[in-house]
Amino acid sequence: MGENIGNPVLGRREFLTKAVEMVGLVALATGVAPAVASAAPQQHFALNGAFTRSTVAEIARALAKKPYEAPDSSMPKVLNDLSYDQYRDIRFKPEASVWADKGLPYQMQLFHRGFYFKDPVEIAIVENGTATHLAYDPAMFSYGPLVPQPIPTEDIGFSGFRLHAPINRPEYFDEVVVFQGASYFRSLGKGQIYGLSARGLALKTADPEGEEFPIFRAFWVETPVAGTDTCVIYALLDSPSVSGAYRFSVRPGYPTLIDVEAQLFPRVDLTKVGLAPGTSMFFFSANGRADVDDFRPEVHDSDGLLMVTGHGGRLWRPLANPKELQISAFQDRSPRGFGLVQRDRAFANYQDLEAGYERRPSLWIEPVGDWGAGAVTLVEIPTSSEVHDNIVAYWAPQDKIPANSEFSFAYRMGWGGDPSLAAGSAYVSATRSGRANNGGSSAARLFVIDYLFFDGVDKARLGTAKPTVQSSKGTIGNVVVIENGETGGLRLSFELDPQSESLIEINAVLAFDNGPTAETWVYRWTA
Repeated sequence: MGENIGNPVLGRREFLTKAVEMVGLVALATGVAPAVASAAPQQHFALNGAFTRSTVAEIARALAKKPYEAPDSSMPKVLNDLSYDQYRDIRFKPEASVWADKGLPYQMQLFHRGFYFKDPVEIAIVENGTATHLAYDPAMFSYGPLVPQPIPTEDIGFSGFRLHAPINRPEYFDEVVVFQGASYFRSLGKGQIYGLSARGLALKTADPEGEEFPIFRAFWVETPVAGTDTCVIYALLDSPSVSGAYRFSVRPGYPTLIDVEAQLFPRVDLTKVGLAPGTSMFFFSANGRADVDDFRPEVHDSDGLLMVTGHGGRLWRPLANPKELQISAFQDRSPRGFGLVQRDRAFANYQDLEAGYERRPSLWIEPVGDWGAGAVTLVEIPTSSEVHDNIVAYWAPQDKIPANSEFSFAYRMGWGGDPSLAAGSAYVSATRSGRANNGGSSAARLFVIDYLFFDGVDKARLGTAKPTVQSSKGTIGNVVVIENGETGGLRLSFELDPQSESLIEINAVLAFDNGPTAETWVYRWTA
């Protein structure tokens, strides 16, 4: 059922990526070095006792009325100084899995503290309205020869947990969801391997003063019911600015669905908050290979931001690895959905036998209820390596969430492929760009956009496709639409002459004589 540090497919590169992004950034943001001690942290939250649906909200509400206290991340020195190889040599024993002998649809394994994962996480098992604290026990783990001794025996807590359930084969319990590091978690659909991650909440992302990383301090996991495919998880979130109560309902499949209900209790006015954030990696693609010397055609966990607006309009924004950090905000009201999507599923376009980028999940967010006015926000951070998650997408409410208030929201997450929510006649299947060889400006760029038709669309009845390409600056020329005989779709090409500009917003629309328009292509070109 895998190793202690995650999916068996994940190698050193993928694990270090997630470890650094999930936990290392928190240390960088706070600038606080962990203390080293041998005393076990006190258990404060996931205690034995009665448990109801409102228990975590009551804890979060009371917590928000007090000044923030960071978790005690001190550990025995033997664990505090673990290297990557030493930490990897600690493995959870599958036979020690929670519910392993119960014949239930889920099993749970725990993560040891150590390496980058220093914050203690409290866990309780909930059954018949009663929570039972799950204490750390070194007997749950096997310790290889690289692990220094002595291993502590006191209840030092865990660094997270993962759920296993039959998703690919009915007789085998695969990893379905992992919670480890700050408020990060990740999931995947049938036949996939881990890629992008989600977070409980984003605060001050890309803020010059530094980002704030809330932490899931404790979890309460309901014992699953035999004959069902659902597991319910409650989580307590905390940070200097806000506390929160979360409820996750997990159902594995393609896609794996996670329904999220959240209540926030701000200590301060939340003016730079991101709801339902996703975090991914984009290194390069056929649309951005400048200065790339790599045998692989493309390297990314996600290749685009997809958005369906409150009015049903569908936008596709190819991701970029910019020279400088850039933020794009797509204003809307009550969006129907948004997410970071891995649309290219062809191995030939990656050629990476280890990473398997064509099998990485997309993450689709469907808001529940009226989310009001705001913006789907995309943050793209420059990177020179695939080891760094450099893409963040979230919903930014237009209005602040006031201090001492209570703010509730809900959404559904789909971990799988391109969402089935169709709008329009055709969607963007690929974006490519390069130098325009037209004898004109040496700075002119050629863009080539391929479209495929949605299933069930009668191409013959749509009529002629009429393109409209607009740019905020520079000039657009040589706009052409032709049939793509190789794919059965359409190909739109145009040239952009940026002249002396360094940043240009572009959008392209395909309208048809007798049908709805295609997915709108939007892009930010930078010099």
